[in-house]
Amino acid sequence: MKSLKKILTLIFLISSAGFLALSSQENEGKVGEREALFYKYLEFSRFIKGGKVEPHWMADGSSFWYAEGDPAETVIYKVDPQKKSKIPLFDNKRLREALRCSLGYEPPYQGIPFKDFSFLDGEKAVKFFLEEREFICYLESYKISEVPPLAAKEKERSTARLVRKGFYAGEPDEWEILSPDEKWYLGVSKNNLYLRSTYDGRIEPLTEDGVKDSEWSISGAKWSPQSLKVAAMKVDTRKVLRLPIIHWLKTTEEVEWAPYSKAGGPIPQFELFVVDILSKKKTKLETGEESDHYYTFINWSNSGSEIFFGRTDRTHHRVDLMLADSETGKSRIIFTEMQKTFVFGIDKPPFEKIKFLKDKQKFLWISEKDGWAHIYLYDIEGNLIKRLTNGSFPVLEIIAVDEKENKVFFTAHAESRIYDTHLYCVDFEGKGLRRLTEGRGQHQTQFSPSNEFFIDTHSDMAREPVVELKKAEGSLVQILSKANIDSVIKDLKWVPPEEFIVKADDGITDLYGVLFKPHDFDPQKKYPVIDYIYNGPQTTWVPRTFADPRSILPQALAQLGFITFVVDGRGTPERGKAFQDVVYKNFGRHEIPDHVTALKQLSAARPYLDLKRVGIFGGSWGGYMTMRAMLLAPEVYHVGVAINPVYDHFDHPAAAIEPYMGLPQKNRAAYEYSSNLNLVERLKGKLFIIHSTCDVNAPFSASIKMAEALIRANKPFDFLVLPDEDHHPEGASQRYWIEALKRYFTEHLLCKKRFTDKEENLGEKKIY
Repeated sequence: MKSLKKILTLIFLISSAGFLALSSQENEGKVGEREALFYKYLEFSRFIKGGKVEPHWMADGSSFWYAEGDPAETVIYKVDPQKKSKIPLFDNKRLREALRCSLGYEPPYQGIPFKDFSFLDGEKAVKFFLEEREFICYLESYKISEVPPLAAKEKERSTARLVRKGFYAGEPDEWEILSPDEKWYLGVSKNNLYLRSTYDGRIEPLTEDGVKDSEWSISGAKWSPQSLKVAAMKVDTRKVLRLPIIHWLKTTEEVEWAPYSKAGGPIPQFELFVVDILSKKKTKLETGEESDHYYTFINWSNSGSEIFFGRTDRTHHRVDLMLADSETGKSRIIFTEMQKTFVFGIDKPPFEKIKFLKDKQKFLWISEKDGWAHIYLYDIEGNLIKRLTNGSFPVLEIIAVDEKENKVFFTAHAESRIYDTHLYCVDFEGKGLRRLTEGRGQHQTQFSPSNEFFIDTHSDMAREPVVELKKAEGSLVQILSKANIDSVIKDLKWVPPEEFIVKADDGITDLYGVLFKPHDFDPQKKYPVIDYIYNGPQTTWVPRTFADPRSILPQALAQLGFITFVVDGRGTPERGKAFQDVVYKNFGRHEIPDHVTALKQLSAARPYLDLKRVGIFGGSWGGYMTMRAMLLAPEVYHVGVAINPVYDHFDHPAAAIEPYMGLPQKNRAAYEYSSNLNLVERLKGKLFIIHSTCDVNAPFSASIKMAEALIRANKPFDFLVLPDEDHHPEGASQRYWIEALKRYFTEHLLCKKRFTDKEENLGEKKIY
């Protein structure tokens, strides 16, 4: 099974790419400067030139190439870290002349007319596509020849086929899996596994016992290193609830029934197998007597005789690393981690973080057992060899392991700016801890296959992205790219957002956030305020890089004349176990008090914040929090927009809520308390609900139930339906709801100068 993070993460990001059709050029002549800037800010990344490098590593394990520039001026550079050189890989003039002769006309633009290719003949030639034709170019002579098009059947044989579309929004589509020797594709059809030959296209059934609702799956399946065995699961959903997904736009409405486990209800049951592709023998792996677990295939042993897999109970209290014999199916527990609350939750599945050493006799494990995520080295028997990191900071991810130098490279929040992400290294004895990156903000790093060099891309909210090439010990080799933000400053009238620190509702804990102001901000004026909220337990939400997608909407709204802010309250990750565990069996209790308290502190130091005009919006769990704020603090929040929201956790996907709330059968009072359906009588402000009809991450039925509750309570509200869209609306639907959100806040906050005396102040009485 794929990780729960990939399948069930409910992050609601706004991508600037989706707004290109609603371009600023179309609107500048029709609207005023503020609205023109709003539309421009939706395309924020378009105004940033450079500051990105996508390396393609070459045969020596250290050199790489990358493409830079717009289509009109694309250059492909070759970087040799050993020589500290960066030169164009192609002679642009010679290449274009050779292509002119082959094509019969001049290629478009003036740069390299393609951005992707593959090396041939020991990197002496390249193969690339141009205008749906394939060419080979020999780099010494620049002789170009066209590759004869593959026959349709031959092309089909060599291309993976789509098995199924991703069920949850954000879940990748499922494709056939190619064997390591590239002879077979593994797929699933009519509930059973099959093999498809890349040589002659023949299809060989691999199993025959799969039936509807008890079927074979290639989700998370793994080929053995020798391509002779496949580890795959059989999934039984016969007892699982069916969710109706109604396609209203068909000539005749269609209903799709999908297995869907709600909190406390039956979840799929998994059987793990190793299938021999020659004999078709199926060996069932021992997984224990208890049901209701999730499983993950992790890795094969080097010999292919054993396979590692992970087992997680449904509430994430316990995870087991297990090893099974692929011939007998006999398995054993290597290592167990338990928590009184949850082991990481769905934000960082532990089996995605495990790193085996090359001989598979040792592994690195990230654990929060002392309250902070740290790295531990174990042997294959589960014995602790060494704890490698210590301190009151969280390790985020192991980036690379250099066994020759006995070093582990990892990212962490270990500085005084507690959300800054840096790269560090430590040796296998837990000594020599060093920070390898410089510059405030967040550093994203990628190591070369040789582990001798890494690429460091870094920025913060006020500093443009820079891409540096560094040696593994941290010294600078060269700056590869630095973003040009002149257009951002000039065309967008951009000013850096303001970072802030406030206290949580407990009066003790620091909370960190960002505040966005209009381009023409005047501290003598009063501005309505908008809280952009998520505060789900599986991700931070405050944007912390220059072009972070989470900054798109709050920055754009600010240009209309709002002050917008984002803050990560208690219960969110990356601050240690105690900070996140506030949410455990307490969902909906502390988040809104933290945001209200933050707003009070912000306004105390910023008299330009008009607390008589306060709005809030968010999507998914942010939609739940928006509704929660409107109901728990109606004297604070006057206008709310909830997008694809959750309202009631009895109604929520089991894997997304049970790690944080436990089973409703054992924690009913907390589930009842967290339900927004029970609080609708408290609604006072303007409420706007937006929901997609084909959403399965947060089903459309949730908003129907909320609508019914509001109707029975005689509470007015506005409702926008997005037909046949999922949790992440795209295209026209995305543009439409963004426009609707803008219009709603403009009408009810920006144009409404004052509310009634009853709503004029925050007040001291808490109702949460």
